Amino acid sequence: MGKGKSIRFYDYVNHPYEKVREALRVNTLAVFQNATKTAAKRAKDVSSELYMNIAGIEVGTDISIAVHNFETKPKEINSPPKTILQIEWAATKNPGLFPVLKGELALYPLTATETQLDLSGNYEVPLGKLGDALDSVLGHRIVEASVHRFINDVAAYLRSELSK
Repeated sequence: MGKGKSIRFYDYVNHPYEKVREALRVNTLAVFQNATKTAAKRAKDVSSELYMNIAGIEVGTDISIAVHNFETKPKEINSPPKTILQIEWAATKNPGLFPVLKGELALYPLTATETQLDLSGNYEVPLGKLGDALDSVLGHRIVEASVHRFINDVAAYLRSELSK
């Protein structure tokens, strides 16, 4: 998955794998956008927003998400079917100040009625040696919090939308 610092988070959706896969296949970016922003506030925007709470302060930045591949692997003898989306995101404003994430979002059935969302990847720290120093002190926690929040928001959105 490339170089950088590794990161992995997961959540689940209490709906069948086929239903979750189809929701993401039909319009992946809309799911990501609607999961991370309020539709009314950002209807004309093509980016998404990552945000987290640090010491009681909400911090966020708009990101541009690209999906490079959407691959479905059939069930095999020792593994369930699996869908893998190759994704990448970067800040839309001042991208040189924020980490770039490259990874894959995998989804697969846990049971007949639950689907696992598993986001793993690597992020590249900006600002060279200064960025590495900041990342070791606090930056990695910010990246971890934002990726964790992203996967939680996507799962919550899918749980809500697929229940309608």
